[in-house]
Amino acid sequence: MRDNYGEHGVENYYTKVGSTYRNPHYPGVRRCLFSWFTSWWTEEYSKLDEKRQITVFDMACGSGEVTIALAEWWHASSIPPSNERPSLPQRKTQLATPSNFDPNTSRPHVMAADPYTAEAFRARLSASCASLSFRDIAEGALPETRFRLPLVGMIPEDLPPEVSDSSEVAEMIICSFALHLIDNPSELFALLWELSTKFRWLVILAPHKKPEIKGGWGWMKWDVDKWQGGDMGSSEGEYLFDR
Repeated sequence: MRDNYGEHGVENYYTKVGSTYRNPHYPGVRRCLFSWFTSWWTEEYSKLDEKRQITVFDMACGSGEVTIALAEWWHASSIPPSNERPSLPQRKTQLATPSNFDPNTSRPHVMAADPYTAEAFRARLSASCASLSFRDIAEGALPETRFRLPLVGMIPEDLPPEVSDSSEVAEMIICSFALHLIDNPSELFALLWELSTKFRWLVILAPHKKPEIKGGWGWMKWDVDKWQGGDMGSSEGEYLFDR
């Protein structure tokens, strides 16, 4: 990927491959998100207003990897654990799911946006995706429609009608392998500050330690192991998975 950026530039590369893009790091993305969703559900869900609709913003959504991982986690969490001994060997690495998940819980709504790969997202999921850039979002724009996840496989016929009201404050933004591409600190600050006024959680997946987010930019670093605020410069409580 670094070679592609070097040869074409970030913007030109995604413009070129936008309609067919797939994230090659999806296995690692999926493991990280399963761990995050499980921790968030275990620690936070019971504190939410029962009447409040959970809304997730898949920002810079690629071809839907984050949305698919959320749907897979929701489905896996809804399956009751079996008391029977498995007849086949189990993989050593198990994806995290909560033990207290209620399968009757209202499924979350998703908003999605990507200025380059919106076509790939729509083609893969048959769901709405706004062609909004980071700059658009920093200036206050959000997707005008959202959709509710299916309980099982992400196939077009499972997707229910879309909802046009996106006025509710969303529970979380997830940005996978994209936020580190903002190399201007002023632009990054403007985006993060705007997002902090509309969302409770910001989940960032990246191939390295970037972007550098500073104190006073609207967000507190969260230690997911201790489930408490942490030092902005510390790596404690982060998820680290190889692809």
